[in-house]
Amino acid sequence: MSRKGPLKGRAARLGRLMPSGPSTAARTPFVLLVVLLLGGGLITLLLLNSALNEGSFKLSELRKKTTELTDEEQALQRDVDDSAAPDALERRARELGMVPGGSPAFLDPDGKVRGVPSKATSPKPSPKPAPPAAATPPVQSDAGRTTPPGGTPPGTPDPQKAGGPPGPPASTPPGTPQTTATAPTTSGR
Repeated sequence: MSRKGPLKGRAARLGRLMPSGPSTAARTPFVLLVVLLLGGGLITLLLLNSALNEGSFKLSELRKKTTELTDEEQALQRDVDDSAAPDALERRARELGMVPGGSPAFLDPDGKVRGVPSKATSPKPSPKPAPPAAATPPVQSDAGRTTPPGGTPPGTPDPQKAGGPPGPPASTPPGTPQTTATAPTTSGR
């Protein structure tokens, strides 16, 4: 049972204080809260998306750098493998003056020697061809006679054939110091 008539007395006075339309004051904080939550969610989503894109760029740069470093590692490994090949090791050892070893001897655990050791010997180097004689002009000696390159003037006795001590070659002028080449030595390391 409700009354639908006009309010009387005290209720009428209280009714005048209350707004007669629908209440919008109660909805305003709720609408502001929903807008703030949606705006905060959108901003958070935007920041998260930016962070993911930045991470994606870093990841692609790191993958590119990894690929470059892998290629460099493979190139260096090929160089090491080429240097460790038996023919490259032999060539480098010969450049250093090393020679192949002789036959080895082995010791048994009881101290008995098995095999006969032999000394490592250097293989005989192949003779290098002499430069052609026509490439160098004849040298004029002090007496005005021409001397063939690397030889003695005509009519001069060869000291090596005569049995005398070997002297400087006739093609070098007197007073020129003689130099002798020494063979390189190895330290055994």
